[in-house]
Amino acid sequence: MNIQNIIFLFDRDLSRLKSEMESYKNENIIWVIDKGIANSAGNLCLHLIGNLNTYVGLGIGKVDYVRNREVEFSSKGISKSELLSKIEATQKVVQTSLMQLETSDLENEFPMLVWEKPTTTEFLLIHLTTHLAYHLGQINYHRRLLDE
Repeated sequence: MNIQNIIFLFDRDLSRLKSEMESYKNENIIWVIDKGIANSAGNLCLHLIGNLNTYVGLGIGKVDYVRNREVEFSSKGISKSELLSKIEATQKVVQTSLMQLETSDLENEFPMLVWEKPTTTEFLLIHLTTHLAYHLGQINYHRRLLDE
């Protein structure tokens, strides 16, 4: 796997995340939970921001970041413009952090223990791209279902 491909995928999907959040016509709907949807788009957005800043920013880029996962799911009412700013900042952190890697670094053990046993940086980055895409799809569904 090539690190440039990973950078491209993160950049593409973080741009899509920004576009999804921009597409909400009614800003208040970003925080609505309805029709069997477990998490609001705002909380999923905060979760993705926290996840990427932790594992890519802190884990790879050594960026100073303290994650509060509980707050990612309990916060409400953050403005759309603030969420967009957070996405943009995260996009920069991810790109800057990943640009430090060489393709050969992908075979190394990821510097943080994420699950019960160590994993390679490549495997964790693949996981993070699919995690981003999964929640991006949920946000898209949330918007189309509730932001009528």
